[in-house]
Amino acid sequence: MIRCGEQSGSETVPFSAGLEETGLERSVAYNMHEFDPGPPQEFAELFAAVPDYGPAKVNFWYDWGPVFYRGRLDGSARVFCIASDPGPTERVACRTLVGDAGQRVQGFLTKLGLTRSYICMNAFAYALFPSEGSVAGKVLKEPAQLAWRNQLYSLVASTSPLQAIIAFGANAQMAIDLWPDKGNLPVFKVPHPSSHDPVALVNAWRAALPQIKSVVTPDPDGVTNAPNYGDAITEADYARIPLRDLPFGVPPWFGDDAWGRAAHPRHSDGVSRPHPDDRHTLIWIAPPS
Repeated sequence: MIRCGEQSGSETVPFSAGLEETGLERSVAYNMHEFDPGPPQEFAELFAAVPDYGPAKVNFWYDWGPVFYRGRLDGSARVFCIASDPGPTERVACRTLVGDAGQRVQGFLTKLGLTRSYICMNAFAYALFPSEGSVAGKVLKEPAQLAWRNQLYSLVASTSPLQAIIAFGANAQMAIDLWPDKGNLPVFKVPHPSSHDPVALVNAWRAALPQIKSVVTPDPDGVTNAPNYGDAITEADYARIPLRDLPFGVPPWFGDDAWGRAAHPRHSDGVSRPHPDDRHTLIWIAPPS
């Protein structure tokens, strides 16, 4: 189900709404020559070997399949970001951390001076029901899941000049704690971008940012003087997902939900799971042209 603009009776907001003239400004230029060609063969083979979730399938939006990564798998990543599990926008993109939470993470990476030298993954390849969070630890420790995930993380570490690991949220932090091959890489544990405690979230991100900047080399075209977070995360702290992180052929507005965050009523993500058939239906809303 695809809709253009907002629901009937609501105010529509142009795609460009909310784009400030700042160092974090998001370009809306559409360059179809820039896209992610997909994973290298060794990663593709490992992704294809993701273990079946067995009885735990009932705790996940399992029928939508797995989502594995976003960013560089070509040996150039310096920061390894790990979150919890993919959301509905990630399912459409076939890349992780691209919805509202991902655009917050992209803003964090932008403040680090990174434009491309990162890799993002999750603790779970499948989307976990938020109400089933109590089973997360058991599934993360399941032997087949543990072995596969650790092998994946180790492949990232062995093929990339990593300088830091950022674990967003409890599930990511547990997954990192269960990974024995991280060596002496500095690990920064911060709240998930979708944390229900916005004050704790922004305080932790504000404190972590200069610590991570002290160990991470910015990209040559990165912003090195971006401001730290204030008392709350604002629209200026978001950044659009670069087209180089997304598959070929996505719409030019994909990966930037500023228009939805400025809409009335507000919606943070362009893709949602409707009730009661949230297990098998997604609603994808396109901005008005």
